[in-house]
Amino acid sequence: MKIAIASGKGGTGKTTISVALALVAPQPVHLLDCDVEEPNAHIFLRVEDEDSIPVTVPVPRIDEGKCLACGKCAAICQFNAIVSLGSKALVFPELCHSCGGCAMVCPSGAITETGDTIGSIDSGRYGHITLVQGRMNVGHAMSGPIIRAVKRHAPFGGLTIIDCPPGTSCPMIMAVLDADYVILVTEPTPFGLNDLKLAVETVRELGIPFGVVVNRADAGDSRVFDYCTEEEINILLQIPQDRKVAEAYSRGESIVAAVPGLDGSLRTLLQRVELQPKGCQV
Repeated sequence: MKIAIASGKGGTGKTTISVALALVAPQPVHLLDCDVEEPNAHIFLRVEDEDSIPVTVPVPRIDEGKCLACGKCAAICQFNAIVSLGSKALVFPELCHSCGGCAMVCPSGAITETGDTIGSIDSGRYGHITLVQGRMNVGHAMSGPIIRAVKRHAPFGGLTIIDCPPGTSCPMIMAVLDADYVILVTEPTPFGLNDLKLAVETVRELGIPFGVVVNRADAGDSRVFDYCTEEEINILLQIPQDRKVAEAYSRGESIVAAVPGLDGSLRTLLQRVELQPKGCQV
């Protein structure tokens, strides 16, 4: 089963919940850190046998000797990754979306594709957990190919927990696609409520069953709880505000170690989600 941990905003505790669920899982689990702009699950898991492989995407390379300066490559590019200067074409690899259209329309065969490294996939083991995290190189903005590369490490038939990027834009959607269930992590604040609404609309549009975990549940007001009641959204777990959690986080320790008894609640949550037929909301 694939369980995605998402939220409408950053800082709500997605990674905290993702790591905690992986730690209490009774079976081997793959934890995929798809927040490739700033992966941090490794802070809480001292992985061993680390391995790293590059992630590359095809980008156009122009042979000026063959180029006719016809401008067809620039005309077809919807992302302005190629500009026709009259006498030659100029490529901006950081804007390229690797669609291959420019090479297809080039009448002289002047365009070939070469691999451009945009990040890496780092993996390692911590007990029964296999951690796979993507890391995007500084200066690149396209996280989609790296997220897809991370998700290809999900085993068939096993338990996979996906730590998603914050927000509700393309990276988050890429991460939750194909998930069997989405856990939305929020906090009882005006910002938390606003972004929870956006996240709920997104997963409903995608047709993925979901539930809510409220972090720092007693640190705000009741509007998040009222919204969930009105929308008939089940609150799977409430985690209270606790200084011990912040202290453990600063030391790179899991919330499971900081809050005695929370591991039982997390196991119950995991069992409820895993036992649900696909397409059903708990």
